[in-house]
Amino acid sequence: QVQLVESGGGSVQAGGSLRLSCQASGSIFSINAMRWYRQAPGKQRDMVATITGSSITNYADSVKGRFTISRDNARNTVYLQMNSLKPEDTAVYYCNTVGNYYSGSRITPFASWGPGTQVTVSS
Repeated sequence: QVQLVESGGGSVQAGGSLRLSCQASGSIFSINAMRWYRQAPGKQRDMVATITGSSITNYADSVKGRFTISRDNARNTVYLQMNSLKPEDTAVYYCNTVGNYYSGSRITPFASWGPGTQVTVSS
């Protein structure tokens, strides 16, 4: 299967910046879309940003102009640069990736989630 590990979370004051990373590992054949989601306490998990295999990006309205998603295909890694952070950005951030992996002699689709990384923004 394919495993994801996020890093880069932490605590920052409002107006500050953080950069999240998520690296995929395993018997990867190809990675298509890579996404960041977030979930605040007591709320549903919402999509924050998406980057396709051809690097087309899409953002939630609440983060447009402040967050930037990018990917490094050679490292199977997706990044989320978060600037001008606000207290309402506080959440656990999750990486999600879809693609195909080697399963024996087969190429099999996968969809994986990382364990999440906490981002806390204080006012």
